[in-house]
Amino acid sequence: MNEAEKMKQGMIYDPGDEEIMREQTGCAIYLKEYNTLGLGDEKRMAELLRLMLGDAGENCYIQPPFYANWGGAHLHLGSSVYANFNLTLVDDGQIFIGDKTMIGPNVTIATAGHPILPSLREKAFQYNKDVFIGRNVWIGAGAILLPGIRIGDNSVIGAGSVVTKNIPENVVAVGNPCRILRPIDERDENFNPHA
Repeated sequence: MNEAEKMKQGMIYDPGDEEIMREQTGCAIYLKEYNTLGLGDEKRMAELLRLMLGDAGENCYIQPPFYANWGGAHLHLGSSVYANFNLTLVDDGQIFIGDKTMIGPNVTIATAGHPILPSLREKAFQYNKDVFIGRNVWIGAGAILLPGIRIGDNSVIGAGSVVTKNIPENVVAVGNPCRILRPIDERDENFNPHA
């Protein structure tokens, strides 16, 4: 089994492998142009997202600058996904984000990890675990999602949270490590931001 096959199987592999590096470099070619664009360039940005990403539904927007070591090739967006500036993806594994999800500024989503064993880590080996974010999720500014995380539909991840374990649907979760604060319920129907 070659290194690229190991990578796709979630096994420990060498990310510096020549074949992997060649493929990764090819995937990142549009990212530089994307990050030079801004307001008024929405048409070209939408075109580039379709070229860069694994999948992108209708009405998706990622505010530049956007960073992804595979150029977003392993990012799969539903429809109407919005990400604010400085979205950083360690997208060696797959990242799936459901419809109508909102991502605040300076969020990091990582799929890659490194072995604890020093003899493997000193070789810069790594492994990947896919990340799944449900539909209509709100991820607050500065949150960090670790490899293998699943966030259920409609949940809110508080600003600055470090998500180390799965979060179910319909909850507010905050902190480092991120923990469930409360369910989303009838009190949220009467929310008044000025109260």
